[in-house]
Amino acid sequence: MSYSENRYQDTLKGILLVALLSVIATVIAMFKIFQELAISPLIIGIVIGIIYANTLRHKFPIAWQVGISFSTKTILRAGIVFYGFRLTFQNIAEVGLSGVLMSLSIVVLTFLLGYWVGTKLLKMDRDTTILISAGSSICGAAAVLATEPVIKAESYKTSIAVATVVIFGTIAMFLYPFIYSVIGESELLKLSEQAMGIYLGGTLHEVAHVVGAGHAINNNVADSAVIVKMLRVMLLAPFLLILCYWLKDKLRKNTPDIANTDKAPIMVPWFAIGFIAVVAFNSLNVLPQQTITIINHADTFILTMAMTALGMDTCLSKFEGIGLKPIYLASALFTWLFVGGYLLTQAITQII
Repeated sequence: MSYSENRYQDTLKGILLVALLSVIATVIAMFKIFQELAISPLIIGIVIGIIYANTLRHKFPIAWQVGISFSTKTILRAGIVFYGFRLTFQNIAEVGLSGVLMSLSIVVLTFLLGYWVGTKLLKMDRDTTILISAGSSICGAAAVLATEPVIKAESYKTSIAVATVVIFGTIAMFLYPFIYSVIGESELLKLSEQAMGIYLGGTLHEVAHVVGAGHAINNNVADSAVIVKMLRVMLLAPFLLILCYWLKDKLRKNTPDIANTDKAPIMVPWFAIGFIAVVAFNSLNVLPQQTITIINHADTFILTMAMTALGMDTCLSKFEGIGLKPIYLASALFTWLFVGGYLLTQAITQII
């Protein structure tokens, strides 16, 4: 058997191993307790992957790592592209100008605040800061996954960012409905059901968190919250394109001695363009809803594979010396989303 055939088989075996662990994660996510907590198979997958990386990894052939790496790259990018089937451009019209402004404001302000706090105040490394800020500002784990290949971050940094999304997103999912149930009808909160939906959709980390918190209040809040959240998701593609251009510009400024830097092409992430194309196609309503549902279920599994593979590349020894700075940054962003997001919602809904 030739070298190329051996490599192909090793790649396939690595992918199948990732798929097997992803199936386990999917089954576990169906348990009632995880559904009530709105914990997706993506999160369970990365936990299973981390357990594998720190217990069983040495028992499997190292050659299978090629398939695991394939899952963290190519399969991940495919998952981001097909994520576009969850959105349509018609979603923008459904929430109006207030929802659009809320989404834009939260994404821009949260990311810029996170980058400043992380790099300037906490002196964190650029990659971890960007990943945590992207996850908090856009759409949680999916944004972290989409940003990772653009900045070429190490897997353990991605795992750190995802962990912050899980921790603070879950806290917010329970906190928001509790606050609304306690003071929602009083003069203290002063948010209508539509405004509360905008607040939830504009500030919660994951789509699952938005769904869980929204339905814990009522269906009207949930509907507007999900649409605003999906608008934030839709901003993922332009965010990646801007990030790509911005990082190249910083490289040019930081390394003026490199020849032909100004002439170097901007590496546009193809999956960001694919994401926009899929959203545009989905907006045409060509495919029946049943087909879209099947695609979305398949995409969830693809993203679960990507998350699981990232976990399988995450050895706990790499976390040594990192300290609590990522938690500090995530805490600061959580506080901003909770307080600043409320003030933004108040301002935007009163002006428009």
